[in-house]
Amino acid sequence: MYRFFVLIFVFSVSLFASDYKANKIVSGLGIVWGFDFVDKDKIIVNEKNGNIYLVDLKKDTIKKIHSLNVHNRGQGGLLDVKVSPNFKNDNTVFFTYSKTIKNNGHTTLAKAKFLNEKISDFEDILITKTGTSTNYHYGSRITFDDKHVYFSLGDRGTRPNAQDLTNHIGTVIRLNFDGTIPKDNPFINDTNALDEIYSYGHRNAQGLFYDKKKSNLWLVEHGPRGGDEINLVLPKQNYGWPVVSRGKEYVSFSSVGVDSKEGMVDAKKYYIPSIAPSSLVLYRGQNYPNLDGKLLVGALKDRHINVLTLRNDIEVIKENRILEFLDERVRNIAISPDDKIYFSTDDGNIYLLEK
Repeated sequence: MYRFFVLIFVFSVSLFASDYKANKIVSGLGIVWGFDFVDKDKIIVNEKNGNIYLVDLKKDTIKKIHSLNVHNRGQGGLLDVKVSPNFKNDNTVFFTYSKTIKNNGHTTLAKAKFLNEKISDFEDILITKTGTSTNYHYGSRITFDDKHVYFSLGDRGTRPNAQDLTNHIGTVIRLNFDGTIPKDNPFINDTNALDEIYSYGHRNAQGLFYDKKKSNLWLVEHGPRGGDEINLVLPKQNYGWPVVSRGKEYVSFSSVGVDSKEGMVDAKKYYIPSIAPSSLVLYRGQNYPNLDGKLLVGALKDRHINVLTLRNDIEVIKENRILEFLDERVRNIAISPDDKIYFSTDDGNIYLLEK
């Protein structure tokens, strides 16, 4: 049975001389892998198992509006959801999910219409070349600039493929909103690379955010044992995995790769030990003055929201943690149209962050 709550459970921790509180607004769901705002009062919510819900903050209601057949095995399932930047005109919502093809999961970008509180016209845009027999490292987050949709893909447990541009494994993909390939994509004229690829050499990026103010594309990805990375993504660049990594092997504790290599881009920040990051936003707003201009990263392993201070909008110079006392795996962070910060956890809860 699903239950809906508004501002009842409160947890806080001190940061920047202010107290941040997590106010629970939804509980009783499964793993809320992704969610986004139709408007300031309505949220589309993805459960990893394939269910899609609509939360109405004004009416205090939640209802299932769609169910999708997904490859719900291991880390696969229904993944991210993002409302189109042109939603008022096109009523379009984008999804990523793992699709079963010959018993393997392929990370897939899809779109659908949201009208009259219903999902319709569900359509696959790109079924990526990422199918393997493993069921982990699918990615995947969605973000937009003014003309394009980006989404991230994990290495699917096949490390060398993240350096192979003839598949989509370990990449960031860039497409036009209609699913066509932009003519200025960086590998468009390379016969040895797939045209959709924007960057590569990523292990398992579960956070991706485009900062429109500075035109910066930020990404956070899981390392192995240590070595999670914050990367500033640029077109055609190689981010190193598995040749470059600050992480260790799970069994032998030996180094996975070298610390740095010419021709491969170093991360803006490494987490050693790992926090297991699963979402990323850059907040620009007035509701949380001490968070303005900072990156917020959800942590699964260390169960908090990681706050990163930037210098000149591109260099990470300071790390803080909030909501450690909540003790829940933070799965997704989203910013509402009225600049409020919400986040979901693997306990099936969605919270509003308050000061």
